[in-house]
Amino acid sequence: MYKIFVIEDDKKIVNLIEDRLNRYGYNVVTVKDYSNIKSEFMEENPHLVLLDINLPNYDGFFWCREIRTVSNVPIIFISARFSDMDQVMAIENGGDDYIIKPFSFDLLLAKIKGVLRRTYGEYAENQSKDVYEVDGVYLYKTQNIVEWKGEKIELSKKEFALLYILISNLNGIVSREALLEELWDDMDFVDDNTLSVNIARLRKRLEDIGIYNAIETKRGQGYSMVKTW
Repeated sequence: MYKIFVIEDDKKIVNLIEDRLNRYGYNVVTVKDYSNIKSEFMEENPHLVLLDINLPNYDGFFWCREIRTVSNVPIIFISARFSDMDQVMAIENGGDDYIIKPFSFDLLLAKIKGVLRRTYGEYAENQSKDVYEVDGVYLYKTQNIVEWKGEKIELSKKEFALLYILISNLNGIVSREALLEELWDDMDFVDDNTLSVNIARLRKRLEDIGIYNAIETKRGQGYSMVKTW
C-alpha cells in the first residue's frame, strides 16, 4: 500500500483528499506540526507528497527544498496560485508536478497514479537493475550503498552482498551454508568464523544509520533479517 503525505492547511481539502484516497486503497497521513514538516516527513517515510504552497511559518517551496535534502520522493504541488512563475518555481525547487485549485479529483488521482508508476512501478527507470527497496530501505546495487531515512553509508562488497541476500529474504531464515556459497567461491578456504565477523560488522554499519537488531542469529540454522525499522 502506498503512503501519501498531505501537507495542506485547509482542513476541508485535507478531509476530501484523505476520504477519497482511502477509498482507492492509499494510506494517507497528514502533517501535524507545520513548523516541523521535515522531521514528520522523515518519520512517516511516505511514497509521495502532496504539498500546498501557502502554509503557516514557511511556504511549500521552502519545505520542498528541505525534503529534497533527504529524499527523492515524488512531490506534487497543489495550490490556488496559478501563475506560470509559481509553477516554474515549484519545479525548480524540486517538485514533480503541479495541480491548480480547485481541481478535479479524477485529475489528482490520475497524476498520483502516473507519478507512482514512473517512480515505483512498471515505468520506474533502473528500479530493478540498480536500486532495491524494502519498506523504505534502499540498496544501490552498483555502489554498495544502503540508505534509510536519508542517511547513506557505503558498505564493503561482502557486507553489501550479505545485506542484499538477507533483506531479499526478509523474515525468512538463510542458512550459513547458503551465505557462504553466495559470498565465497570455495568454502574449503573460509574460516568458520569469517561469516560471523562479517555479520557483526554489518550489524554495526546498519546501526550507524539507525537500524537496530534487524539481523537475528538462528542457532543451528543461520540468520534472519526482520523489520525493526
